[in-house]
Amino acid sequence: MSKIQFIALMAMLMSINALSIDIMLPGLQQIGASLGVADENERQYILSAYLLGMGFAQLFFGPLSDRFGRKAPLLGGLALYAICALAIAFVPTFTALLVLRFVQGVGAAATRVVTVSIVRDVYGGRQMAEIMSLVMMVFMIVPVVAPSIGQLIMIFAEWHMIFVVIALFGLAVSAPVALRLRETLDPAYRRAFTAEVILDGFRIVLTNRLALSYTLAISVLLGGLFGFVNSAQQILVGIYGLGIWFPAVFATFASAMAVASFVNSRLVRRFGMRALSHAALLGFGLTSFVWLSLSLMGPLPLPHFVVLQAAAMFQFGLMAANFNAMAMEPLGHVAGTASSVLGFTQTVGGALIGATIGQAFDGTVTPLAVGSFSIAVLALAFVLIAEGGKLFRPHNPSG
Repeated sequence: MSKIQFIALMAMLMSINALSIDIMLPGLQQIGASLGVADENERQYILSAYLLGMGFAQLFFGPLSDRFGRKAPLLGGLALYAICALAIAFVPTFTALLVLRFVQGVGAAATRVVTVSIVRDVYGGRQMAEIMSLVMMVFMIVPVVAPSIGQLIMIFAEWHMIFVVIALFGLAVSAPVALRLRETLDPAYRRAFTAEVILDGFRIVLTNRLALSYTLAISVLLGGLFGFVNSAQQILVGIYGLGIWFPAVFATFASAMAVASFVNSRLVRRFGMRALSHAALLGFGLTSFVWLSLSLMGPLPLPHFVVLQAAAMFQFGLMAANFNAMAMEPLGHVAGTASSVLGFTQTVGGALIGATIGQAFDGTVTPLAVGSFSIAVLALAFVLIAEGGKLFRPHNPSG
């Protein structure tokens, strides 16, 4: 595969999770009404169940891909993902939907773990950060268009069709994986699939201060992102009354992340991962502080909310790829297990924090602002631990 084809395929694999969340945002109200869910906050469980299933299953797919290679576990996960999506289209109860969403997340875990492992197999250091930024840039097209696709489906069909579209997308991505993707795991790095070897891999990851600290930092930042996604429909439609314009404004935020990923891919080799991501982290903290201060003074006008949220998303885009690359950098010899542990921590931690922020929704944007500022402080603390108390200091020429 050419470099462009490789980036496009990795982006398609990563985008499966964004599609599985964002495409259904316009349909949450109808799903809840159809299945008898009275509390609008409970509709958020449709997103949280998926994220929790994906998070926990990553602990399994990483060691599996270190033993059997990347392709087979990836194709198995994609098949499970598509089957569950089709099954959800016929569920009779909300409980059944949540169970299938959890299992669907289990299948989707393969796309998160194995994709990062494949990129780490092929690239390292600033080059990995550059590739991941380009992957994220293409990947962010999905959150831009997914809510609009969901809105279009809701105009011409019922919510069940959303899951049919998700299943078809999963099958479409499976084709180039099966036909074009080569096995990237070096045979010398294959590890036995035994409890002793798996636990040893977990030990290697969890005792690496740099990897663990940056993983925890991105976990809390993801919590803020998930918190926004969980309550986006309630905020943009319920508070600001955007109605059918909800997807357009949501696309603005996703576009900010896409632009940030492109900027990072162009600058990371010149300035380094730490210079860009640490500056973005400080900017994120300042943005969150301004946002919290304004929200405490009274209702936040829509233009102010859009500008502040877009700024936060832009800074998140500068941090995400770099933090992940720095966490994976010292763990290339156990890339599958490392991606597994890091992905589990990030997804489950982010999902739980995001659910907490989302469930705190009270008809204002203040809970989201409080959550954003809190995670900025926590993320800064974890980064300082990783860096021994000093920001902006590269550890090596690739940093």
